[in-house]
This record gives sequence, C-alpha cells and structure tokens, in this order.
Amino acid sequence: MNSHNTFGERFTFTSFGESHGIAVGGVLDGVPAGLKIDMNLIRDELNRRSGKGQTATSPRARIEADEVEWLSGVKDGISLGTPIAFILRNTQQKSEDYEVLKHMLRPGHADFTYLQKYGIRDYRGGGRASARETASRVAAGAIAKQLLIERGITIEARLTQVGVETDPERMKRLLEEVTKDGDSIGGIVTCTINGLPAGVGEPIFDKLQSLLAHAILSINGCKGFEYGTGFGEMHLRGSEIYHPEQVPCPRSGGIEGGISNGLPVVFRCAFKPAATIRQLYGGRHDACIAVRAVPVVEAMAALTLCDLMNENQHQNQDESPDENEK
Repeated sequence: MNSHNTFGERFTFTSFGESHGIAVGGVLDGVPAGLKIDMNLIRDELNRRSGKGQTATSPRARIEADEVEWLSGVKDGISLGTPIAFILRNTQQKSEDYEVLKHMLRPGHADFTYLQKYGIRDYRGGGRASARETASRVAAGAIAKQLLIERGITIEARLTQVGVETDPERMKRLLEEVTKDGDSIGGIVTCTINGLPAGVGEPIFDKLQSLLAHAILSINGCKGFEYGTGFGEMHLRGSEIYHPEQVPCPRSGGIEGGISNGLPVVFRCAFKPAATIRQLYGGRHDACIAVRAVPVVEAMAALTLCDLMNENQHQNQDESPDENEK
C-alpha cells in the first residue's frame, strides 16, 4: 500500500516538502533507462506554473526561480532506470508575511483540518497544503510527458473560463479587476489528450475517468471534474446523444465503459477562488489559482497515463504465452 504522498502503482511519484521549508521535491520511479530528458522542457513547464514572463492575464506575486537539482537517477541528461530524485529550492519565502496567521485559522484552507489530524500545522504560507507543492508535480510530469510523446500521445490544457467569463479578453479584464481589488476568483481548465490508443483503462474500479479524476482532484483548490459533455448531458435525451452510426461515441470524451476509445480524451476541472486573499490577510496570493493550475493539470494527467500504460504493458507481458507452449 502506497503512502498518501505517493501517486501511482507501477509508475510512481512521491512528493515532499513544505512551502516555507528548504525545498520541495519528489522521487519518480518507473522511468525506463535511456530516456534523454529535455531539461529545457522541464524548465519551460516550471516557468508556466510559476507565472514567469506572464502579464496581468495571470497575475502572481510570488515567482520562484525554479531550477531542478537532480539527486539521483539521471546522468548527463539520460535516465538510468533507477529512481529519479530531485529538489527545487524555495528562494522567495517571506515567512514574516504569515505571522498574523500563527493564531488564526483561515476558512476554506487546510488550517483547521491539518490541526485536527496532526495536532500541529505549518502556518507559513500553508505549509504542505500550499500550491508550492505542485512545482514538484510539474517537474515529474514533464518527464512523464516526454515518455508519452515517444508513444505519440500529447496533453494540452488551457484556461477556458474565469468566473462567468469565457471570452479571453473579458477573462483578462476580470482578472485585472480582481487583482486590483486584492480578491480572488475561480476558473475552469479544459484538458485534451490526443493520440491515446483505444483500450487504456479498466472496466470497473480503475476506470480511466476515475483515475484521472483522482489525480486532478488531488490538485490544490480543485473542486470538480467532468469528462465529455459531463453535466451538460443531464438536460438532453438519449436520442440526442447516441446514434448507431457513431461508434465510438463522439460525445463520450474519449472514454466508454471506463476505457479509452481512441478519440481525444477531453475533461474539465473547476478551481475555487483562493481562500487566502490579500484584502483580508495581506501577503502574496493568487487572484485566480486556475491560471497556474494549467501545467499542473497536464502533469497529473501525464503521470496517470504513464502509470496506466505501464500497468497495461505488464499485463500484456504476464498474459503472453510461454515460447515453449506456442
């Protein structure tokens, strides 16, 4: 049984670190030997998560200069087949900004529940519950993405809604307004997986959509998950959705019976307004956490698929007949 800080079964990722500790990091196990790791891709993904180089369309006060320090499993940019361990040092902590929270429990955050569960909490920036933890997910996910690209599978997520706005210019103006007010607002991220072959996923408890939902809902601030037409189907009739000549079904989001059908897999996830806002607590806080969640969503989808496809590969190997029995 894996710990609650480890994701996956055969392709596993273990996350560690707190927002205002020395570093956050991870251990990625299951990467085959000989993968030429694109360090520029990893750096680009981390920059997307941090908001570096972005404008008011994704305002962010704390921007870390994230550089991955490889501790094991990589030599000269090539994977060794052993566990890949890495850290990203925290360099932009301002713990004094959070002194006011030392004796205060914030609603909608993990303050109360962590205190009830562990009897102690790190109030500096949320500690383990901070979105800072997702940096290690993005680094690990960037490696998983490279493995998937070798199989012709790509993952692309984008911000498709902020508050009630879906038009990019209106979204931008709303973000600027919310930032100016020191407030926060929610958003929706849509993710598309292209190139996934039919047959990935299991029919009952490990349905593809179930595993994706598990991964995506583990992201800080994620409040909802739907795939295909999702809740939008509830006001439709079956005759409007299902047509005998359309197999596989184009409205299914690329998944039928819990298994990929070969069409693009499409899902959406909703992120709440940040619980900690500048107008109440001061400090540095995101106006819309959905903005920086985009590469995190891609990373968790990539880790899910690598784990599933490793499992399928092992199943195929286990089920292949012995050469002597052919």
